[in-house]
Amino acid sequence: MDTTTAISLTFILLLSIALGFELISKVPSTLHTPLMSGSNAISGITLLGAISLAGSGADELLVTILGTLAVTFAMINVVGGYMVTDRMLEMFKKKEQKK
Repeated sequence: MDTTTAISLTFILLLSIALGFELISKVPSTLHTPLMSGSNAISGITLLGAISLAGSGADELLVTILGTLAVTFAMINVVGGYMVTDRMLEMFKKKEQKK
């Protein structure tokens, strides 16, 4: 990777971190959980990219290790997000009264 590409990618990473922090800090706490649980589709896209990286058949051991770690962390994020969503939706269901 040449220097220009590395600088460009670093700039995009830092810009996305700053933008994400600003957006999340402006969200009221009552909306934070629904918005974060609704963003599981983004983690699904990350998971697809990680699977393609891990299974790319590259000869480099580092690529395989990083791809496997990315798959693991993306799956933890997706499953955890859906667990939070399920728990949140349970709070809105009417409770049956015992007779």
